[in-house]
Amino acid sequence: MNHEAYETFSKAAGVFVTVGLFSVLYKENKFYRFCEHLFLGLAAGWALVAIWTETLASTWYDKMMGTVDEAGKGTSPAMWLYAILLPVGFMSYMVFNKKHNWMSRIPLGIILGIWSGQQIQSYFDTYGPQVRAGMKPIFPSTGQLIVPTSGMDPAVIGGNVFISQAISNFLFMFTLVSVLSYFLFSFDVKSKAILKMNTIGRYLLMIGFGAIFGTTVMMRFTLVIDRMYFIWIEFFQHTLLRR
Repeated sequence: MNHEAYETFSKAAGVFVTVGLFSVLYKENKFYRFCEHLFLGLAAGWALVAIWTETLASTWYDKMMGTVDEAGKGTSPAMWLYAILLPVGFMSYMVFNKKHNWMSRIPLGIILGIWSGQQIQSYFDTYGPQVRAGMKPIFPSTGQLIVPTSGMDPAVIGGNVFISQAISNFLFMFTLVSVLSYFLFSFDVKSKAILKMNTIGRYLLMIGFGAIFGTTVMMRFTLVIDRMYFIWIEFFQHTLLRR
C-alpha cells in the first residue's frame, strides 16, 4: 500500500468512526457501540504503550539500568535499588488472589501516603495564588482613567492603581464577598444586610455557572466543527474529489 492509498484509508476510517460516534445523537445503536468499543480498545492499547515509553522507561527502567551514549559509554550509573519497586508493583495484582489479596494493600498504602503528602503542597500551590489574587486594592492611586498602552514606564504602571482598575477590583471584591456570604451555613443569619448579600451572591453564582455552561457548549460546538471540517474538507474535497 503506497502512501496516498494509506492516507485515503486512514481518513476514511476516521470518517467512519466519527459518523459512528455521532450516531448516538439519534439513539443508542450497535454502530455506535462498535465504534465506542473500538475507541476504548485503541485507547487502552495506546495507554499501555504510553505508560512504558513516557513514564516507566524514563523514571524507573533507565535509572535502574543506567544509560549509555552512542559510543557505548555510560552517561549515568545504574541504580539497582529501583529494582525494589518491581515486586512492590506486582503486589497490586495479588488482589485477584483470595488467599494473598492482603498484599495488594501494601502498594496501595504507599501510594496513598505519598499522594497525601503531595496534596499538602499541591493545596497551597493551587489555592495560595487564589487567596493572594483576592487581595486587590479598590482605591485609585492616580487620576488617570485607564492604563496607557504605551509611552509610560512599566514600573510606573505597575506601581499605580488606575481608576478603571479600581472599579474592576471593587466589582471583583464585591462578588467575592457576596458569594462567600452565601455559604454562611454554620449559623442562622438574621441580618437583613447579610441576607441581601446572600441573595446577590446566589445570583452572581448563577451568572458564573451560566457562563461556564455556555463555554462548555461552545467547546462542544468547536469539536463538532472540527469533525465536520475533517469529513467535508479534508476527506471529501482534498482526498476524494482530487482524484
